[in-house]
Amino acid sequence: MDMNSRQPPYIPITVFTGFLGAGKTSVILSLLPLLPKDYKVVLLKNEFGDVQVDSQLAKQSSLTAVSEILNGCMCCVLVGQMDTALREIRDRYRPDRIIIECSGSAFPATLAFQIRELERQTNNDLRLDAIVTVIDAENFTGYEDTSPTAKMQASYSDIILINKHEHVDEHALDILIDNLNTLNLDTPKIKCNGRNGVDPNVLFGIDSKLFRDPIPQGFEDHHDEVKTLTAYRGFLPKCHDHEHHHRESCTSHSEVDIDKGVLEGALASLSKESVWRVKGFVRLDSAIWILNWAFGRYDLTLSKGDEFFMQDASIRLTIMGDKYELNRKPIPVAVKKFCADLQVQVI
Repeated sequence: MDMNSRQPPYIPITVFTGFLGAGKTSVILSLLPLLPKDYKVVLLKNEFGDVQVDSQLAKQSSLTAVSEILNGCMCCVLVGQMDTALREIRDRYRPDRIIIECSGSAFPATLAFQIRELERQTNNDLRLDAIVTVIDAENFTGYEDTSPTAKMQASYSDIILINKHEHVDEHALDILIDNLNTLNLDTPKIKCNGRNGVDPNVLFGIDSKLFRDPIPQGFEDHHDEVKTLTAYRGFLPKCHDHEHHHRESCTSHSEVDIDKGVLEGALASLSKESVWRVKGFVRLDSAIWILNWAFGRYDLTLSKGDEFFMQDASIRLTIMGDKYELNRKPIPVAVKKFCADLQVQVI
């Protein structure tokens, strides 16, 4: 698709899927600087838990708007909310494109069937353009054996983006591509250009032919394999001999900030077999930072948004991992140590 050509009269929808930590948000944000200045994109994002980490990053971008569906997966539990959200986006913003970023455990078939139904209901005013699956080159061969969802995401896609391939050698990359070809031989596989992402002309204007027929009866569309935990560390103002109404005036940052060395040590102690993703907000150096950890690697990004939700917190994290491991009583040793090192409560 030539991004400078005339836009279609309908609103195309691009769905991004991919397992936890594959880098979906980073890929989406990398597309934005490559689009025409007047090209309006609205992101509909589905997040685990109620800690809106990736949405906060997205709001710091050039997106026209970010709409969120929280505390569940919109391919099953929150199935009706997507229909409502897409209609509201259309009516309020009339964007040039809607991008849907699924949760890491979402199977795109159910979402695609919903969008196909919406096509019929809106006389093709909203239309599925493509399903794009983002693959973590470094970790996919590890979790594909234990995650039916990861396999299905790669199997039902118009384009497969291979992300983080710079972290693996050519032999490992060849094995990954062989595995992907076994799952989905005909779908194009494109390597992301690091932080520069992918040319939007490659991803937009696909006019997907997937899932045009009604959903078959008994179709297995979701595997509940991800468990989420919320980790929180709060603080109370320490005041002496006076009354006040301003928390910052009585609580020094030295009392609420997290030591970066302690944070790095805690993250290093996590097991990739039981914990796949940690994301949230931490106080470092008298500022609030967005933490993104996935399979042993992490990024910290300075938060530039509303800090009200962290007014009484030093740490607010969502921990995501294997359902069976994180449901164990007591919780796995690595998770217990992580929480103890950061002095957080699991709520």
